[in-house]
Amino acid sequence: MSTNGDTQLDIPPLFKAISSTARQLFQLLNCIRFAPKAHIRISPDGLQFSVDESRVMQGVVWLDKKLFTSYTTTIPPTPEPGDEEDPDPDTNPTFQISLTSLLETLQIFDSSSPQTRTTHPTDPYTSVTHRDRNHAFSNASLGMSSLCRLSYLSPGSPFSIILEEAGVVTTCSLNTYAFENAADIPFDNSAVKVKIILPSRHLHDAITELSSTSPSTLTLTCSPHTPYFSLSSSGALGSATIDFSKGRDLLETFTVQERWSQKYKFEHVRAAGEAMRIASKVSLRGDEQGVLSLQFMVEVEGGAAFVSFKFVPYLQDDDELGDSEGSDGSEQAEEEG
Repeated sequence: MSTNGDTQLDIPPLFKAISSTARQLFQLLNCIRFAPKAHIRISPDGLQFSVDESRVMQGVVWLDKKLFTSYTTTIPPTPEPGDEEDPDPDTNPTFQISLTSLLETLQIFDSSSPQTRTTHPTDPYTSVTHRDRNHAFSNASLGMSSLCRLSYLSPGSPFSIILEEAGVVTTCSLNTYAFENAADIPFDNSAVKVKIILPSRHLHDAITELSSTSPSTLTLTCSPHTPYFSLSSSGALGSATIDFSKGRDLLETFTVQERWSQKYKFEHVRAAGEAMRIASKVSLRGDEQGVLSLQFMVEVEGGAAFVSFKFVPYLQDDDELGDSEGSDGSEQAEEEG
C-alpha cells in the first residue's frame, strides 16, 4: 500500500536535465541579468530564458538540449488540427523565477572565483581582459568536475537545482510564478535593412571606448559607402564616433542597400556587454522600423549557445519636445523685446 507521498514520487517530472558544470550555465545567464526575474519556457528541444525591460529591451538565452549530458521531458505532444479536441497552440511549460536567486545558486561552489567577482551587473566593463575571453569555458576556469541537475515536476512546482561537487551536494528549490506570456519585441525578418556579422570583441571594444564619456544615447549608422559602419555616442560630457571605414575586412558579412541610422539608449546596449565579452561572433540586424537585433554565438562545451537581444529605437518623449519648444519660444520673445 502506497501513501500519497509515494505516489507523488512516482510521477515522472515534466523536465529534467543534467549539465556537467554549473559554471557554464552561470556564464550564459549572467549575460541577461539586467532584470530581476526571468521567464522560462521548457520545450523538447531545449530551455529558453528571457528577460525584458519595459518592452523596449529584451534578452534571451537559448540552451539547446545538446548542451546537456542528459535532457528528458514528458511534455504532452501538441494536438493536430484534425483532432477532436481543440488544439492547444503551445503546450510547453512556461513560468517565471527569480533570476537573481538562480544566479546565486549556480555560483554557490564558485563564489570566490576571480572571474565571478570581476563581473558586475551594472558595469560589465570591469570584467576580465580580452586575453581571458577565449578561455571563459576552458577546463582551468571551470574548475573541478561537477554536476548540475535541473528538474521541474509539474505546473506550479518549484524549479529544482541540485549541485554536486567533490562529494558535496546542495539542493535548492526556487519558487515559480505563473505569468501571462510576455510579447516579444517585434522584428520584421522580411524587412531587414542591414545585416552585419563581425567578431564580438570589436563591438565590445567600441562600446567600452565610447562609455568613457558617460553617454546617454548611441547612434548606429550603416551605409553602402564609407564609412560603412559607425557608432556615435552623445551625452553631457560630449560626443564621440568610431568608424569601421578602414576596417571593412573586420566585417565578415555586410549587407546594406541604403543608408540606415537609428538611435538607442546607451545604457540598454551597454547591458549586453557581458555577452559581447564572452561571445566569439555577433550578428547585428536592423529592420525598417529601427528595431535592433544582436545575436551572439558563445562557444561552450558541446557546441555553441546563443544569446540574443532586441532594442527598440530611442524616441524623444513629448515632455522633452514640449520643453525644447517652450525654450525656443522664450528666447525668441526676449530677442523681439
